[in-house]
Amino acid sequence: MELNIKIPEDINIQELFGNYDANIKEVEERTETTMVLRGDALLIKGRYPDIAVKVIERLIDAIRLDSTLDRQRLNYIIDMTLSGISYDEKASRDDIICFTHRGKPLKPKTKGQKEYVDKIRRSDMVFGIGPAGTGKTYIACAMAIDAYKNKEIEKIILTRPAVEAGERLGFLPGDMQEKVDPYLRPLYDALFDVLGAEASMRLKEKGIIEVVPLAYMRGRTLDNAFIILDEAQNTTREQMKMFLTRMGFSSKVVVTGDITQIDLPSGLTSGLREAEKVLKGVEGIEFSYFTELDVVRNELVRKIIRAYEAFEKNKRR
Repeated sequence: MELNIKIPEDINIQELFGNYDANIKEVEERTETTMVLRGDALLIKGRYPDIAVKVIERLIDAIRLDSTLDRQRLNYIIDMTLSGISYDEKASRDDIICFTHRGKPLKPKTKGQKEYVDKIRRSDMVFGIGPAGTGKTYIACAMAIDAYKNKEIEKIILTRPAVEAGERLGFLPGDMQEKVDPYLRPLYDALFDVLGAEASMRLKEKGIIEVVPLAYMRGRTLDNAFIILDEAQNTTREQMKMFLTRMGFSSKVVVTGDITQIDLPSGLTSGLREAEKVLKGVEGIEFSYFTELDVVRNELVRKIIRAYEAFEKNKRR
């Protein structure tokens, strides 16, 4: 089968094809086609030329939006097209979550991220569930900062359970701050990237931003706050219930986690997994699910996640 697509005059051929035709070679390999440029037309032959045409059309749209096309974007577009998933690239690119302290606009990069952002905007409680590297916590932090800047809330609280990989704080050396910091480091990283280290620490000193272990949430009622629970798969059912019932008036709660990476001792039920069953269908609560297609780290991360998922499926057979 043979198809062709005309390359618009406003598209830089070099940007579309990539260095040493790397982009086109990737599309050829993934769609089992060969491509030849003749004048302003790209001739496509092979097994799935119709899919290859859709990929090229999406790549052209992406270049028009961003002027450049990096490897991550290329692979995402190919993956989405091969999966048959429709996606409004422009709507996502026009949606600015906030600006970093360097003036860089933060935007959702995938369909899953865009849906997550929309749900956080419209609902008071959102669960973001999916693999590492999909931006669940980073986006939640960015939206919390934006809400504070817009005077929608007065306080940002970031928390996570302080038990991971079998380590308990009581058995680790050092004072409480030294024990807690390694577990909370990823939350600080997100804050520093968006706000800058100085501004983040200044707001922390004023008590506007709190970064605390989950145990510190007990007995509190949190009004006018944006509260993020990270690594929620490592909460027990009691901890999850305790956390969710801290929510006060004019507050927003975002819970993030990956149910494939539970580090709780055997015999304990994950609070995130149970909450997913108990709270689905409750008005005002939404669930947002991420897949390996939403991974925005090195493309190898996506391949690793996919390989492990395939391994687990085969193991269950």
